[in-house]
Parts: sequence; C-alpha cells; structure tokens
Amino acid sequence: MIKKDNTILFQGDSITDCGRDRINDTLGHGYPYLIASVMGAMYPKLNLKFINRGISGNRTKDLCARWEKDCLDIKPDILSVLIGINDTWRRFDKNEPTAANEYYDNYKEIIKKTRDCLGDIPIIIMEPFLLPYPADRIAWREDLDLKIQKARQIAFEFNCSYIPLDGIFSQNSMKTEPKYWAADGVHPTLYGHALIARHWMDATKL
Repeated sequence: MIKKDNTILFQGDSITDCGRDRINDTLGHGYPYLIASVMGAMYPKLNLKFINRGISGNRTKDLCARWEKDCLDIKPDILSVLIGINDTWRRFDKNEPTAANEYYDNYKEIIKKTRDCLGDIPIIIMEPFLLPYPADRIAWREDLDLKIQKARQIAFEFNCSYIPLDGIFSQNSMKTEPKYWAADGVHPTLYGHALIARHWMDATKL
C-alpha cells in the first residue's frame, strides 16, 4: 500500500489531534506520531511524509466543512480517517444528536469527494470505538453501534481498508481493565495509541 515518497494524511477528532502544534505542524503525541516514528526509522529510504489534520471535538459534519482545505488540497497518497465518537458524545452531553443516517451521509460525502478528486488512492477507515469506563459510557453503545455499522458500510462501498478498532479494544480489555487503554473510555492512553498504531501498520502490510 505504501510507496516511496508517499504523503500519508491522518484525519479525525481529538484522538487523532492529540495535542498537535498547528503553528509548527507537528503530529501530536498519539498514534500518528507513533506510526511516523516507527515507519520513518524502519524505512528511511522511502522518504515518507506524515501529516496530521485531526481537530479535537470534530464530528463528521466538521470534516465535510473543511475537507477541501484539509484533505483535497493536500493531495495525500494515502488517507486515514478516524471519526465518529463525537457524533455520539454530543447527544449525551449537549443534546445535539447525529442520526446514524446523517453520519453515513456526511462520511459518504467526504469519501466520495476524495475518490472523485484524488482517484483510487488507498483509504483506511478506522472504526470509532468506546470502552465501558466510566459506567455511564455503557449507555452510549446503542448510539455508537449504529454508527459503527455505517462506517463499515462506507468502507465496503468505496473499497477502503477497514480497521475494527471497537472490537480490537474490546478484545484487549478482556486481558486488563478498560481504563488501561482509554482512561475515560474514549481517549486512548499511550498504550491505547500504541495499539491503534500497531494495527494501522499491520493493515498497510508494509
């Protein structure tokens, strides 16, 4: 999937953003940073460029609003997207729900624009995820589960690679307590980010 001189763009919300410095255009300290660090060290001759455009708090509608500037104008060779938890979260903390079909329509819009503008570039869709800690997160499942199904549908319709993060985190939480991977059930710890990075690199098959 990854070739010499490729530009790899990470898109999403706070999980992707993870404290990146907009002024100096850094990668933050989450999974994009870990991926770039490991792959840059392992494959220096590929001269890969990694860009992070995740923005904390974003929902799918926010990606739609900034897609031309923060994706299409960059012209990435590989696109990675992780979006969806805020489409669920805002229902519970601000009473601003995003229906599953609206989530699907927004997601479809950005992927279709990418295909129309950039052609058949590899696109990696990562499943939004949620761990049952603290206990109030359990009530969010019935909302997020519908959106996970829509993310899978988008990946199928547009022939994207798909990383089932919700299942991956659930499986690993059976080995230790959920907060080991995400202290608030949403935002990964260092170990949670490393888990995402590991499966992302497995999916690229480099």
